[in-house]
Amino acid sequence: MPGVTQVAGRADLTLAVGDPAAGTSITLAADPGSGALSRVVLRAGRYPAAAGEIAVNQRAADRLGVGPGSTLRLYGGDPTAAPVTATVTGVVDGPDTSVEQAYAPDTILATVVATPVDWSRIDIVAAPGADLDGLTDELMRHLDRVDPHTYPSVVPGDAKRLAEAQDAVARFDQIFALAAMFLAVTVIAAVLVASSTFRIVFAQRMRQLALLRTIGAHRRQLVVALTVEGAVVGLLAGTVGVLLAVAASLAAPALAAAAGQQLSAPRLPYGVLLAVVVGAAALTAGAGLVPALAAANVPPLQALRSAATVTAEPGVTAGRLLVGLLLAAASAGVVGVTITDLATADSADSASDSAGTLLAIVGIGTFAFGALVALGPLLVRPVLAVVGWPLRWLRPVGALAVSTVGGVPRRAAAVSVVVALGVALVGGATVGTASLRAFTDQKLAARAPADLALFAHDQPITPAVVEQLRSLDAVRHVTPFQQAQVTTGDRSYAAIAVDLAALPRLTTLVTTDGALTDLGPGRVVLGEAVARDLAAQAGDPIAVRGEAGQLNLTVAAVLGGEAPLQSDVVLASGDLDRLGGTQTGLLADFADFADFADFADFADFADFAGGAGTRDATVAAVRQLGVAVGADVAVLSDYREATDAEVTSLFLIAVGLLAMTVLIAVVGVGTTTALSVLERTQEVGLLRALGLSRPRLRAMILVESGLYGVVGAVLGLALGVPLAWWSIEALRLGMPPVLPAGQLLVIVAALAAITAMAGLAPARRAARVSPVAAIGVPD
Repeated sequence: MPGVTQVAGRADLTLAVGDPAAGTSITLAADPGSGALSRVVLRAGRYPAAAGEIAVNQRAADRLGVGPGSTLRLYGGDPTAAPVTATVTGVVDGPDTSVEQAYAPDTILATVVATPVDWSRIDIVAAPGADLDGLTDELMRHLDRVDPHTYPSVVPGDAKRLAEAQDAVARFDQIFALAAMFLAVTVIAAVLVASSTFRIVFAQRMRQLALLRTIGAHRRQLVVALTVEGAVVGLLAGTVGVLLAVAASLAAPALAAAAGQQLSAPRLPYGVLLAVVVGAAALTAGAGLVPALAAANVPPLQALRSAATVTAEPGVTAGRLLVGLLLAAASAGVVGVTITDLATADSADSASDSAGTLLAIVGIGTFAFGALVALGPLLVRPVLAVVGWPLRWLRPVGALAVSTVGGVPRRAAAVSVVVALGVALVGGATVGTASLRAFTDQKLAARAPADLALFAHDQPITPAVVEQLRSLDAVRHVTPFQQAQVTTGDRSYAAIAVDLAALPRLTTLVTTDGALTDLGPGRVVLGEAVARDLAAQAGDPIAVRGEAGQLNLTVAAVLGGEAPLQSDVVLASGDLDRLGGTQTGLLADFADFADFADFADFADFADFAGGAGTRDATVAAVRQLGVAVGADVAVLSDYREATDAEVTSLFLIAVGLLAMTVLIAVVGVGTTTALSVLERTQEVGLLRALGLSRPRLRAMILVESGLYGVVGAVLGLALGVPLAWWSIEALRLGMPPVLPAGQLLVIVAALAAITAMAGLAPARRAARVSPVAAIGVPD
């Protein structure tokens, strides 16, 4: 058409490499290979120019063991259709390097798949100075003449790029929503820390407040003054926080450029930033309101009392005790209902039932945390008596630290509750991730029992081929298997014969009835779905038919899921031979070897693949062995590793977001410890005068600070672990609740160490105080 300088049709087709049952695929994309519309860069060979030619990216070349001049047998969407043999002409770098990708011009793409191609889009480059509006109208008329039943849209490149950018950003909306939820929890933790800090600061100023009352200040005036103080603190903190955030966002593009990445400069939402500052002021004013009400209720005669009396903490008030007991009772009531619901629930219940149970668990957590806040001072000393018992033997440092923390239970509770909130969330995420990992491991043990699988076709896998594979240093656990279709009753099932003890992952298969060790001649292991279809259990007789006849077998065990390699039943090798119609294959694992850089020269491929190199080289070597015997190779480890990476990513994202709550808690511990040391100046001086050395004094304060973290960790795990277990049961996915005791102990130890380090600065300041000067400090 006049005004058009280049056109590229776009399509992405997924093709099976070799036998579709092997599960190996490659994505074939249309790309011109040169010009303004090309998205690839040629690295070796030449770009496709004739029918049946393709270029592959480096990952496909490594995994498939191909290079310029190699051929691949490709199947399209119809597995019954004859395969197409494609010739690899070159290796390119494309936009996606994480998957096996192939490229060809749009004029050649149809010859590779041997079927008509549905183009998802056509990219067009207009000539310089062309009338884009007129060209758009002409394109619409032309497309209408070609196919009047198609309703295409012609979009300018700028608009399309903007839409693609917006779609890319929209993918992160759920992540931002999740981050906002966790940040809300962090804000709650910050408010609790601020409230605790205000309470301590106001308590240290009780004599000043009492003197103000003596000279005529009204209680309301004191409340307003103290609340305004809190608002001013929030205003300053919010302003500093917003300025730091703006500076970080403006510096991000420069830092990305230094790392070789491109990042757009942000647009500053001034209205949102102002709202954050105002919100910080409002939150800190609210956090200081309750301490202000308590501090302002100081009788004038309080000014005549000693500082020791002023800072003494009263016990839990009757109102607070009543509220705490009511919240605890409400939480216990919902727990009873939830446990009953979980015990009577069927795995086939609807998702709405699970949603209702999960909502009830959220209510349990909310009521329980409220009860923890109210009754915290009553719980600190019992918990401290358990976790602090070993420290009492470390006299005098440990005994003094335990006594000091236990002597101010309200203060300890205020700080420990914030720690408990963070630990409950992190501990729950840890339990959930461990349970999910155990669940996926059970499923993957059957779906991907090994790293590699060879599927034979026209000829069986001979013992010589098995020995050839075993001779490769880069593989181990080479195990033959057989597959066939069998019939039981009026249903057809996929059967497999494999040594369940030969592969480590197969030994982890879970049974719901019977034992896998009972598998042998005349006995069969059923998958969960087959056992449900046949209403069979261990010990039941079952008739199995194949191409060569019928066998009467006994059920040895029932699996908790499917059988290996997505089969339905597992038989002994001799039994499957007698049923006939078997296909053979091999399973193998990667050996432990050093992972060197990918080979760059195809001429060196044969030598490199034979030794200890990358996994890609090992896969390529095994594929070459498979080609020689007419077998296709599936890399089962890809699926397993991708699933494991998803679970790990979820865990890291959750812990990363929840770490903000823990960080706020650590800041609260440091602040509380600093204020505590400040008001105990005389006590510190007296201890120094009695002979307590500076190192021991520092150790005592560090232990005090660490005890806040330990007490909070114990309370948090007691709250978070049961909630995580109930949440897992509520999902009704058959996921086994797991207690990762080692990881939870690491969390407790790490938190104790971090909170102890939060008291390092106050400990150093206390150790520098002169005993004489400290004792002389007035009340």
